[in-house]
Amino acid sequence: MPEHDFAQWVDHFHAEAARRAATAEPDWSAGAQLPDTVWASLQKFQVGEDGDGANLIGKADKEGDPDYALAARLFVAEEQNHARLLARLLEAGGRPTLDGHWSDRIFVRVRRLLGMRTELLVLMIAELVAVPYYRAVRDGAADPLVSEVAGRIMADEERHIPFHCDRLADSLAELGPAARRVTVGGWRLLLLAAALFVAVDHGPALRDLGARRTRFVRDVFRLSGPVAVAILGEAGRVGAVRRQGVAHAS
Repeated sequence: MPEHDFAQWVDHFHAEAARRAATAEPDWSAGAQLPDTVWASLQKFQVGEDGDGANLIGKADKEGDPDYALAARLFVAEEQNHARLLARLLEAGGRPTLDGHWSDRIFVRVRRLLGMRTELLVLMIAELVAVPYYRAVRDGAADPLVSEVAGRIMADEERHIPFHCDRLADSLAELGPAARRVTVGGWRLLLLAAALFVAVDHGPALRDLGARRTRFVRDVFRLSGPVAVAILGEAGRVGAVRRQGVAHAS
């Protein structure tokens, strides 16, 4: 039986939605100035944030937990808001959105290969890459609008990590101890490969933001440590994620 009560996550996502509704939009009329490398990087990330989440929602519906299914829908809504914010930011900077990108198509295909567990493990990779990336944009962009948008998105991504940890911990609990460790070990290797790819593909942008590629990869992999503890169901679980990982990193 699932250990976590996702009704609490439903309340959490509803509270965040109410907070966003009460918060003024960024001042898009101020415009934005960034190096071309950073604009190109943000265009790719905007593609990755965009999508209707139908595949995830369909799998969540089959899990048999209506609270989790609703929480998954609210999570997707937050991701869609990220795509909207980035699209508005690109517009403020006079840059178009992209219709698609090959790296995003590969990412989507990989996470749809198997069931919900694979979907969430791959989504967790995206969240762990996103936190150091948006932090680099927030801290390295010499533009108030860009820093504000990146900060808003990063804060959401930080909250998404323990949400996915709860569901993954329940899912991995269905496996034996050895299978859990093999799964998480393989996942961390895939995460490292993804971080290296982003560091290379977005390297010029990271450089212009004053972020070293080696530091970026190290930060991504460091965040995975407490996440691995949490989803393995070991001591500390999600509390470890908040104390040792994301909260400390921000």
